[in-house]
Amino acid sequence: MLKKLSRSLALFLVPFLGSLIIRFLYFTNKKNFHTPDKITEEAIIFACWHGELLMLPYLYKHYRKKPHAKVLISPHFDGELISKTIKYFGLGTLAGSSDKNPARVLIQAIKTIKEGYDIGITPDGPKGPRHEVADGIIVMAQKTKAKIVLVEIKPTKFWQLNSWDKFVIPKPFGILNYYATSEIDVSEMKLEDARVLLQKGLLKHES
Repeated sequence: MLKKLSRSLALFLVPFLGSLIIRFLYFTNKKNFHTPDKITEEAIIFACWHGELLMLPYLYKHYRKKPHAKVLISPHFDGELISKTIKYFGLGTLAGSSDKNPARVLIQAIKTIKEGYDIGITPDGPKGPRHEVADGIIVMAQKTKAKIVLVEIKPTKFWQLNSWDKFVIPKPFGILNYYATSEIDVSEMKLEDARVLLQKGLLKHES
């Protein structure tokens, strides 16, 4: 009973407070966007490492003034907190776990892209291994012919958690460097070639 109550309270408070903190960190940092000026109006798959996803909503907003995206989130409690937090930025979610029912998640995501939604995905989520690209993003892109934009978010000042993904939280009053690639088409590539390409792209500015 106590656990249920504490979780309900967390689900009520944490997402709202989390959204305020994200906004505070964004607006107290200078921003550099090392990105293409425009991307296609067609549905896109935005990909970044799990450890860098905190400030991802603002890269998306840089391209889409009117949000029309769903982010792939694992269905456990932490995922529910993230899901409720990103709703404050106009983003929807797709609940699914790549380690429990990958086929169902994939079908859901493909359907969502075909409905015209952009998809946000962490290719090494939800549990790693860190900085390794799972098959899902490649299969998703190949089945829908959707292009992929790779995103890196590199703050000059940050805290780094001792978690599997080395989660990064920018400190105030630094610089947020956003990097995004041009649209990448993997529709005709072999799985392993596409994996290497995406992994290299997501590690391009890793220090």
